Amino acid sequence: MPSTTNPSATLSVNALSQPLVARLLGHSAEWQLAVSNGPMGVRIIDAGVETRGSVEAGIAITAICMGGLGQVRLRHGGAGWPTQIEVSSGQPVLACLASQYAGWSLGASKEETGGKKFFALGSGPARALAGKETLFEELDYRDSLRDGGSGACLVLEVDRAPPEIVIQKILRDCGLRPGQLTVILTPTASLAGTTQVVGRVLEVALHKAHVLGFPLERIVGGSGVAPLPPPGADAGDAMGRTNDAILYGGSVHLTVDTDDDAARALAVALPSARSRDYGRPFADVFKEYGYDFYRIDPALFAPAEAWVSNLASGRTWHAGALNLPLLRGQWLQEA
Repeated sequence: MPSTTNPSATLSVNALSQPLVARLLGHSAEWQLAVSNGPMGVRIIDAGVETRGSVEAGIAITAICMGGLGQVRLRHGGAGWPTQIEVSSGQPVLACLASQYAGWSLGASKEETGGKKFFALGSGPARALAGKETLFEELDYRDSLRDGGSGACLVLEVDRAPPEIVIQKILRDCGLRPGQLTVILTPTASLAGTTQVVGRVLEVALHKAHVLGFPLERIVGGSGVAPLPPPGADAGDAMGRTNDAILYGGSVHLTVDTDDDAARALAVALPSARSRDYGRPFADVFKEYGYDFYRIDPALFAPAEAWVSNLASGRTWHAGALNLPLLRGQWLQEA
């Protein structure tokens, strides 16, 4: 098998994503975004808190979250639902786990903020500058602002800007000056927020593969597609819809370079149907467990359908199936 080299010496998710941030800013009026100076002069892009935002902004934010290493597009048509998000990457481990994954825990108490407590999970390329998660040790990847790079971006799925104490932590941990940081706010119950969450369909598969213990260096390509629902009426409804879109409507194709037994085993283990909690809308499962994520079977967080192709043999395995009737029952009112 070909040897796998560590890409950290040549690929910077922050440098690659900066042109995408510039493009987002350039379309801010068209895509109904609000750009302002936040705490300490950090740039804040509001994609759905005090402004409507748009699906187009969500597509652009998804590409930023993937550190410039993914392709994201909207497509119309398909079985059972009119609009879908399609993502792909030739560097899926870096794009999805080193950048897109919402793994950086950022919080502040009421005493620290002088008001309401704040909590968010940071995603996007700035995570790889801070490297606070043990995941980065496993990936053997850490980004830096090479050649005096202009800045970094962090995406927060929240309904208000982070307080100054959280901004200070982000700047300190990333080694940034305020003028180098852009923070994008994407509430789930917004057009951009719903879009960028459903755009994590490939990332969910990569995370599941990691949990299963599959060697990440053997995953050499990936693509995924999932139906895009309209945002929910509130944050809870929106969270249920975006999870259901992936768990029951998400289809992922991974390309691996391994032996056939390992490739087949990955395909069989990946789909959400392997979970004991499969088969009901996510909102119902969440409610049953007292709104405690950690009580939900982790195996549920996976795409509905998996295809795994092995470069070493040319064989492909398929497991799982889409459950579009469940989605239509939740989202659709027949005319």
